[in-house]
Amino acid sequence: MRETSPGRTPNRLKDRPTWLLGRAAARASALLASGFEAGGDGMRGYHYRLLAALDEFGPASQADLGRDTGIDRSDVTVALTQMEDRGLVLREVDPGNRRRNIVSITAAGVARLGELDEVLDGIQEVLLAPLSPAQRAQFAKIMGRLGDVDQADSDPDQRGGEAHRDRVRPE
Repeated sequence: MRETSPGRTPNRLKDRPTWLLGRAAARASALLASGFEAGGDGMRGYHYRLLAALDEFGPASQADLGRDTGIDRSDVTVALTQMEDRGLVLREVDPGNRRRNIVSITAAGVARLGELDEVLDGIQEVLLAPLSPAQRAQFAKIMGRLGDVDQADSDPDQRGGEAHRDRVRPE
């Protein structure tokens, strides 16, 4: 029987972008969880996303918040209840549709968001510590492009750079 070593990666995987992205995402997720646990006063990443959306976009329905933040509707409801109990958000019945709640951020929510920004900044610093400032900017730009699936899938110019555009552009 062959001895195994924990953490070994087959050679055919270790340089593949999907493998590397998965490992980086797992590390980022672990850093986020531990960072929010240590400095978030019971708040988590999904609370941060909801507060950030409310702060930037203004009052919204719970359904819109779920779509804007990528959080499941039932999880949005639970998170908003937790934040409402802390006085960070206010839910009011939509006068135009009494079955819908409109959520807004409170002054306490804005203050808490600022504190969570500092927690998140620290997490980003740990995650990106191996990179120079120029590499960090380049990394963020590349990740933004890879994450913009709708744009990359619908625009052939975004799929393969100059060489690809030269090959696929009809005359």
